[in-house]
Amino acid sequence: MSYKGIISKFAIFLSLLLLCYCRNETTPRAAGSLQRSTPEAEGVTSESIIGFIKAVEASPHELHSFMFLRHGKVIAEGWWDPYEPGLKHTLYSASKSFTSTAVGFAVTENLVKVSDKVITFFPEFLPDKVSPFLADMEVRDLLTMSAGQTPDPTRILTMNETNWVKGFLALPVKDDPGTKFLYNSMATYMLSAIVQKVTGEKLIDYLTPRLFEPLGISGMDWETDPEGINTGGWGLRLKTEDMARFGQLYLNRGMWNGRQILPAAWINEATGFKIDQMPGAVQAVRDSSDWLQGYCYQFWRCRHNAYRGDGAYGQYIIVMPERDAVIAITSETPDMQKELNLVWKFLLPGMKEQKLPENPASYTELKGMLSDLELSPGTEKPDPQVAAMVSGRKYSFAHNDRNLGAISFKFAGDVCNVILTAGETDYFFSFGNGKWIKGETEKKGPNLLENARGHFAGLGPAKTACSYNWQDENTITLILRYIESPHSETYTCRFEGDSIEVALKISFAFESEPVILRGNAVNN
Repeated sequence: MSYKGIISKFAIFLSLLLLCYCRNETTPRAAGSLQRSTPEAEGVTSESIIGFIKAVEASPHELHSFMFLRHGKVIAEGWWDPYEPGLKHTLYSASKSFTSTAVGFAVTENLVKVSDKVITFFPEFLPDKVSPFLADMEVRDLLTMSAGQTPDPTRILTMNETNWVKGFLALPVKDDPGTKFLYNSMATYMLSAIVQKVTGEKLIDYLTPRLFEPLGISGMDWETDPEGINTGGWGLRLKTEDMARFGQLYLNRGMWNGRQILPAAWINEATGFKIDQMPGAVQAVRDSSDWLQGYCYQFWRCRHNAYRGDGAYGQYIIVMPERDAVIAITSETPDMQKELNLVWKFLLPGMKEQKLPENPASYTELKGMLSDLELSPGTEKPDPQVAAMVSGRKYSFAHNDRNLGAISFKFAGDVCNVILTAGETDYFFSFGNGKWIKGETEKKGPNLLENARGHFAGLGPAKTACSYNWQDENTITLILRYIESPHSETYTCRFEGDSIEVALKISFAFESEPVILRGNAVNN
């Protein structure tokens, strides 16, 4: 047999082996795991997913994880290193859909009705004079973001009040509840407070035996307010697969492993159109926006007759009933609509009605692409002479908005050990030269509500990944990722004699200039 003939037969053998492996993936990997399958076995082209990943990689959208379910099976999943499957991720407002689910359980158990008046739950916190609009506000108005308050009171309440329930009820209700949509995270917080009031349990504890344990979800946590009430509208952290499981439960209309976890009637009620976000919007604008398809009970309607849980900077649980599909995404993006557009452009057309022939070449390419995903830690370079000069030094800064009091460096091999002093506390980090070093810290990372009272209460230490790179002989860049959140900090430090200039950039300040801090060495 010729050499080419041997190679050809070997290629066929590998293809058959791959197909056997692919078919075997339709069995559970472990007890409680979602089943795995191949795209083509579930009627999806591998090429469409490859196109999506390539488009993401060429875009300004920084994805951290991605999971695609079709017919209840995972057909593609990936994490951009240093993010990984075992990590939780901040959901931001995708938390709201879980709060809505808790209300669904409470309604099912006859503990609350959506027609109940909000003031009846908190007589002890009512203002001296209850306005007619406040008296008319119902649980359903909180669920549909039509509480009648304007503007959104979330920031002012969370930063100035210790009793958020009392503060919410004291605010003017300017519009008849139920008539106008206005996004209001404190309305969702009030749903959490109501659930805690009628059940005697925090939202996360109430959901654990009803939702999390049946779905095999563990390790979750949820921020609390100063009174110990889960924040409801934000603050839940789950793993990517947990997000996908939740989406699949809704796609199954409340059924999980043969058990009706939540009534199908509630699923239909919670995910159906309830209120128009912008009455009078022209059709062309509606057709291009996933934020003008109608709001439900803490879910958004999407184009293509889908719906989603949705969190700031691109945390998505997208449910597509007509395509029998769920997509979970964690990310940090400057434009959430454009990120969703990639789902509709690449993934939606790849979903077919029937099973497709296996495509070993494309599937192999896809598997390789998904296994090699990474957010670059930069390129390793030898430490320049200045590293020895600054190693062991501490640089002090004048008072600044970022609360950074000092920074010190210690180089050891391919590691730069850094101490960041914030307030009166020193925080230790190890940065790898062109590689990620993972750790954890008590330092609170960047967040939309980082100045809220009780912020991060209920959460443990932050997990981190750190790398460093030399830009030139006198300039080092430190990348500090908080890998259970969407966000990171970049410190670009330039050394000149005994002084330092630090350009500090927070990742979600996309177009903003870095904050410039200047300091001087205080020891050698």
